[in-house]
Amino acid sequence: MVTPFVLLTDCDLPGDAAEQTLRAAGIRVERAPDTSFDTLARLGAEAEGLIVQWHRIDGSLLDRMPKLRMISRLGIGYDMVDVAAATARGIAVANTPGYCVEEVAAHTIAMIMTQARGLPEYDRALRAGEWRPVAARPMAVRPSRTTVSVLGFGRIGSLVARGCRALGFRVLVADPYAPAEAVRAADCEPVSIDEAIAGADLLTLHVPLTDETRHLIDADSIAMMRRGVVIVNTCRGPLIDESALVDALRSGRVGAAALDVFETEPLAPDAALRDAPNVLLTPHAAWYSPQAMEDLPVHAAQNLVDFFAGRPVPAIVNREYAGTTAATA
Repeated sequence: MVTPFVLLTDCDLPGDAAEQTLRAAGIRVERAPDTSFDTLARLGAEAEGLIVQWHRIDGSLLDRMPKLRMISRLGIGYDMVDVAAATARGIAVANTPGYCVEEVAAHTIAMIMTQARGLPEYDRALRAGEWRPVAARPMAVRPSRTTVSVLGFGRIGSLVARGCRALGFRVLVADPYAPAEAVRAADCEPVSIDEAIAGADLLTLHVPLTDETRHLIDADSIAMMRRGVVIVNTCRGPLIDESALVDALRSGRVGAAALDVFETEPLAPDAALRDAPNVLLTPHAAWYSPQAMEDLPVHAAQNLVDFFAGRPVPAIVNREYAGTTAATA
C-alpha cells in the first residue's frame, strides 16, 4: 500500500498536532515553508491531501496537483477554497464544523447581551464619573419585549437561537435549509429572510459566505430594518457591506453593532468601523478557547485520516465530487 502524502499549506496555530495525528496514522506530511504559487505547486505535485487555513486554493493551483483527492480546511468557513473547481476535478473538500460551536455561540450571545444592555455605554459613563443609568442607556431592552432574528440555523445558529429563547427573547429564524418543524421544536418562529430582517430588534448572522450571501446586509437590507436595530456578526465579514453599516451607524438607522469578523482582516488601522459609534469589535476571536485550539488541527487531520482509510467523513461539503470522472475515492 502506498503511503498517502499530505501537504499543510499554511497554519498560524502553535504546535504540530495536525502532523502528529497524520503521522500516527501512517500518513506522510510536510508543512510548506511559504505559500508562493511555485512552492505549493512543487510540493503539491505529489500530494493526495491538503490541509489549508487561510491560503486561497483555486483552479490554477489545483491543476498543478494532479494526485490530489481531498482538501481539509482548518476552520468552519471554506470560502478560501474554490469548491466548484475542486468538485470538477473529483476532489473532496471538508471543513471542521464542530471544533468551536460552543465558543462561537457563547461569544455571539455575549455580544448580543452586551449591546442589548448597553454595557459599553455604562462602562464609559461610570469611568467618566457619572452615576445615571437611565441617562447613560435609556433603551436597554427587556428580553420578553425584544425580537432576535437569527439568520442560519446550523450548529451555531441553532445554539444561539435556543440560548436567546432561554433568556426570554422572541426568536425569529430564517434558514431555507432548516425544516420548519426543527425551528418550532426550539420554540422559535420560522420566517423568510426578509421577514427576519424587517422584524429584528437584534439581528445575528450564522450563514456561510457564498456569492449569494456576500453583502447580504447592505444599504437596501438595512433600509428594511427597524430603526435602532443591533447587528451582530461572528460568521464571515463580507456578509456585511461595511461602508453601508458605518453610514447607518452614524445616522442612527442602526443603533449598535458587534463584529468579530470583517471584510478585510486584520482590520486596517484606518478602517471607518474603528471610529463608528456604538460598535463593539473583537479580533476574529469568537472561535477561541484553549480547548478549541487543541481540537482544530486534530479535526482537520482526522478528516484526511478517515478519508484515506475509506471511512465516512461527515464534514465533506461537496458530496457531488464523487460523481465526477476525475474522482479517485
